[in-house]
Amino acid sequence: MKRLFSLVFAIFAAAMLLSGCESTTAGGATGSSRSQFLLVSSAAVNEGAAKAYAREMGKAHSAKALNTDATQTKRVNAITRRLIAQVGIFRPDALEWEWEINVIEDKAINAYCMPGGKMVIYTGIIEQLKLNDDELAAIIGHEMAHALREHSREQISQRFATTQVVNIGSILLGLGSAGQNVASLASDLILTLPFSRSMELEADVMGMELMARAGFDPNGAVSVWQKMNALSEGRSSSTTFLSTHPSDEARVANLKSQLPNVMPLYEAARVSGTPAPQVVEAAPAEATPGKSARAPSKRARRR
Repeated sequence: MKRLFSLVFAIFAAAMLLSGCESTTAGGATGSSRSQFLLVSSAAVNEGAAKAYAREMGKAHSAKALNTDATQTKRVNAITRRLIAQVGIFRPDALEWEWEINVIEDKAINAYCMPGGKMVIYTGIIEQLKLNDDELAAIIGHEMAHALREHSREQISQRFATTQVVNIGSILLGLGSAGQNVASLASDLILTLPFSRSMELEADVMGMELMARAGFDPNGAVSVWQKMNALSEGRSSSTTFLSTHPSDEARVANLKSQLPNVMPLYEAARVSGTPAPQVVEAAPAEATPGKSARAPSKRARRR
């Protein structure tokens, strides 16, 4: 039995290594193309993310907290659409994603982008950090970068691999059966698995490049994390965004080190007059969740 388990484990490990090493993005000007362990499919993870997103939007809708401030929602939409227009530099297929962003009225300092481009920003992070447009673009760009790099898929792949090894052992011992619903696993884990330090730094840098290409001053990425530093000094790590996005001087220094790579992109965008895509009117607070703040149509994005 021990030899059989060792053989099955070796075959399973080899299969994972052969199928799982790739990069989800091209490097861009900042070289964001680390090889990733991706065992589960994008389709399965995106299916789970869509379910989780629908749950969250349903809760916000029921609480009458979804897109309640039309002016703020328009502002978030406008910034997001400019960022979406630049994602093709990292992965052209992302231009075809069904991007969506909603604003939730809540004092929490939080924002996220689920796999497949489903985003939320809380009014608390905008108001408490007093974000200007460049800083807000840095936050949104950072979260979009997590989705572009498929960091959640990477984490779920690691969790799934561990689970499958345990399941194989259970089968050999007659204790259970293998098989895991990846979409279900993704739906449960999307909002609970914190990203690793390396993933956070990748999202910082890629997000800064996105904002620079969209015509937002990348120095805003530096200043927003300096604000995070100041805020974290007076708050416990239980603050949602700060607990999953640790802020320190090393993080700020890393962003500063990338400024020479992205400032020329920002200057070029300013010279070319990068236009802000047309903003779709915000949905009323009582509208069906998930129907507001969508990305422009594929046809419109190609103009």
